[in-house]
Amino acid sequence: MLNGGCFCGAIRYAGSGPLTGQSLCHCHGCQRTTGAPCVAWFTVPRAEFQLLCGVPTVFRSSDHGSRAFCAACGTQLTFADDALLDEIDITTCSLDDPALAPPRRHLYTDSQVPWLTLSDGLSVFAGSSAGRSA
Repeated sequence: MLNGGCFCGAIRYAGSGPLTGQSLCHCHGCQRTTGAPCVAWFTVPRAEFQLLCGVPTVFRSSDHGSRAFCAACGTQLTFADDALLDEIDITTCSLDDPALAPPRRHLYTDSQVPWLTLSDGLSVFAGSSAGRSA
């Protein structure tokens, strides 16, 4: 079981099941919604994700998906793709222990900020290795 939540503690969640999609995403959506050069994500089956307390605010961030975040502190928590109803993406660093879901690849490096150098040895994809973006 993986536990996490927002910075202020108003929202807590738990997730389990096989982790997939462990990525650092460099897409413009991730950059603009966080103010960061990239965002670490992992995916779990939606049936294995549960809110323990609090209710996140949901923002329609693209024509194919929505992001949930804490309205009190702004922590981005999840991304839900309309085409992938059986899974949910969770921001890795909202975990109590982010080391449990290390990234395995970089996605959307065609949008990577030019001053960020990737030297971690992870696989690099100009777009999505799965044909979708957060």
